[in-house]
Amino acid sequence: MNTTAATSGARTLAWCLHLLMVGLLGLAAGRAVVDADPRAPGVVAAAAALALAYAAGGLLRRGGAGHRAVLWWLVAVGAVWVVLLVLSADGVWLAFPLYFLHLHVLPRRAGLAAVAVTTLAAILASAAHQGGWGAGTVVGPALGAAVAVAVVWSYQALYRESERRRRLIEELTVARADLAAAQHAAGVLAERERLAREIHDTLAQGLSSIQLLLRAAGRTLPDTSGAAAGYVEQARQAAADNLAEARRFVTALTPPALEGTTLADALRRLCATTSARDRLDAHFHLTGEPVPLPTAHEVALLRVAQSALANAVRHADASTAEVTLGYLDGQVALDVVDDGTGFDPRRPPPADPDGGGFGLPGARARVRALGGTFTVRSAPGHGTTLSARLPVTDPAPDVRVEAGP
Repeated sequence: MNTTAATSGARTLAWCLHLLMVGLLGLAAGRAVVDADPRAPGVVAAAAALALAYAAGGLLRRGGAGHRAVLWWLVAVGAVWVVLLVLSADGVWLAFPLYFLHLHVLPRRAGLAAVAVTTLAAILASAAHQGGWGAGTVVGPALGAAVAVAVVWSYQALYRESERRRRLIEELTVARADLAAAQHAAGVLAERERLAREIHDTLAQGLSSIQLLLRAAGRTLPDTSGAAAGYVEQARQAAADNLAEARRFVTALTPPALEGTTLADALRRLCATTSARDRLDAHFHLTGEPVPLPTAHEVALLRVAQSALANAVRHADASTAEVTLGYLDGQVALDVVDDGTGFDPRRPPPADPDGGGFGLPGARARVRALGGTFTVRSAPGHGTTLSARLPVTDPAPDVRVEAGP
C-alpha cells in the first residue's frame, strides 16, 4: 500500500461518508413527508439544517480553520442532529456516519468519547420512539459504533504502515545514491592514484634517465660549441621541461588527504576521523624531525595507515590504536599498534571493501616497490603491530612477515 493508494482510499471513504449522510437525511425527510407525519415540516427543516451544517465543514477545511473552529462545527452538527433525533426515529441511522466523522476529525481518545456520547444519544432516542427498551434498541447503535471504530482504526494502521514503508523506501533510495556516489568517488581516487604511480614510475623516471644521459653525452662531445652539442642541450632541456610537467601531474593527482598539508597532519586527521566515526580510540604520535618526502612515499604511508586502521575496526574488534610516524637517519617509519583480537599473519584479513585501505598485500607491495620494509607481527588474541620503513635514499628492499605476539 503506497502513499498514493492511501490518499485515494481516504478520498473514497470521505465521498462514501458524504453520500451516506445525504442519503440518510433524504430518507428521514422523505419518510416523514410520505407518512404524513405531523412533524414532517420540522423533520424536513432539521434535515436541511443538518445538511447545511455538515456541508459547512468543507468550507472550514478549505479555509484552513483552527482546531477550536472545528470543535464548534462538530458541536453544531451534533446539536442539529439531536433536534432531528427528537423529531424522527429515522435520525438514529445518522449516528453511523457521525461515528466516522468523530473518529476522523478528533484525536483517538476524544473521538472515542464522542462516539460513546453519540451511541448513548442514539440508544435513548431509539428507546423513546419505540416506547420501551429492546435488544435492537441497544445492539443496533452499539454494533454500528464498534464497526466504525474497527474500520477507522484498521485504516489508520494501514496508513501508518504505508507511511513507514514510504519513508523506508526514501531512505533506501538516498542510501543507494550515497553508496553510488561513494563508489564513484573511490573509483576516481583509485584511478588518480594509479595514474600518479604510473607517471612517477615510468614517464618521470624515463625522462629523468634521458636527461642524465643527454647531460653525459654533452660532456663527452669533442666540440661543445658545435651544432650537435646545441641539439643535445635542446633535447636535455626538453626532457627537463617534460620531467617537470610529469611531476606537476603527479602532484595534481595526489590523494585529497595530502593536498595542501603534510603527511603528519594527514595521519593526525585520519586518527581523529577514525575515532569520531568508529568505536576505535586512535592516537597519533610524531617523532624525529620531519623532512620532505617524495609524493609516492607520503601516499604509500598514508594508505598503509588507512588499511591498518580499517583492519583494526572491521576485523580485529580493537578498542585502541597507536599510529606513530618517525623520522630516523635516512628513513621514515610508520608503526600502527592495536589491541584487537589479532590474527595469523599467514592468513591476513581481506582487503577493506569500503575503500579506506587496500589490504595488507597491497600495502606490502606498495612499500616493497619503493624499496622499503614491511613487517606484521600478530597472533590470535595478542593484537597486531604493523611497521613500514621507507628509505629517504634507496636501499635494497626487504619485505617480511613475522608471527608471534
